[in-house]
Amino acid sequence: MADASNQRATAHHHGLPDEIVIWEILVRLPPKSLLRCRAVCGAWRRATSARDFLLAHHAHQPALPIVSGYSYGGGYYDRDIITFDHRAADAQIQHVIQLDVERLCRLEASCDGLLLLSCNTPDASCLYIYNPATRQHATLPVLRDLFMVLGMYPHRPTGEYRILLMYKKENRLGPVVVREHDTCCIFTLGSIQPPRNIGRPPEAEQVCSRGGVALMFRGSLHWHLKQHGTESNMIVVFDTTTESFKQMHAPVALRHAKLFEMDGVLGMFDRNDVGSIINIWELQDYENQVWTFKCKIKLPVNEIMVLCRNINSYWHAVVIPGDGELLVLVQYAEWLLQLDMDGKLVASFHQREVTPTQLQLKQTLVPHTFFPDGYVVNAVPQI
Repeated sequence: MADASNQRATAHHHGLPDEIVIWEILVRLPPKSLLRCRAVCGAWRRATSARDFLLAHHAHQPALPIVSGYSYGGGYYDRDIITFDHRAADAQIQHVIQLDVERLCRLEASCDGLLLLSCNTPDASCLYIYNPATRQHATLPVLRDLFMVLGMYPHRPTGEYRILLMYKKENRLGPVVVREHDTCCIFTLGSIQPPRNIGRPPEAEQVCSRGGVALMFRGSLHWHLKQHGTESNMIVVFDTTTESFKQMHAPVALRHAKLFEMDGVLGMFDRNDVGSIINIWELQDYENQVWTFKCKIKLPVNEIMVLCRNINSYWHAVVIPGDGELLVLVQYAEWLLQLDMDGKLVASFHQREVTPTQLQLKQTLVPHTFFPDGYVVNAVPQI
């Protein structure tokens, strides 16, 4: 039977060398399609299970913006995780994972196809690491109510994935006792050791005060410094190799600024108080911290108001990269809107309780030791 299967597979791509089939075709398939193709023949299964192939496959996957479905239950909680795919002729939203609303879950970070979620119940609080492509998840031995998540990153020297945390209150974990509110620590995924204390970063309380999302750029996590609603011209940087903090300057003092990366260039956008105008800067010289103003985007307020039936609501906008261009995603009332850089409305979705985030998902089938063995792609996508 195996020989017959191999013969059928060979006949199916007759005239194409295996090198082309595997490294030019299979490597570009979505994760689900790639998993199915392994049933065609043993050669494909072996080739597409190798780590070098899986790393290349991950590199070919699109980085899709995450728009998080949310609900209010005494706070902000994610109901499900949704991605926005603008690449097709008609943009579409895709549900990635449904979350248990009774467990009050939040999406904390996204890194290399892995999602970090926190869940809180009356009895327990914890963190989960989840791979949407394989449906694998693991509970992390870190108590959520003791920490605030700053970011997740791969530690290149060791190949480990680590979480940067801040202690929220005095607590004891084994031999470690921490009393400062703004003391940071590092937890390694798969480790049974308690989080490692790395001391007090500069202006850490302001970094975390509004739940700002960290941007990975040049091997470092970056945050625009939050100062309780006032303007700031500082960016905090965490080097993920040396695991140390430093600061750099923003282009001007800003209040609502967020960071993005586009074609190897660090960018920053800020909106006016009303939310209808977005200003964008680019860091042309990273070492010398030379910023230039890129453009101003005026949202088509009248057109959006007509579309949204003149409902009075709050503007929430993000600027994120998408296949060589910048995307502007706007939440207004019960609508999710896509605009181009000229402020023209490109696509709209009537979708309640969905807000765009600065996070992206780039799916992966690369195995990790902190997950249970094997893929569980048929499992119910709910945490």
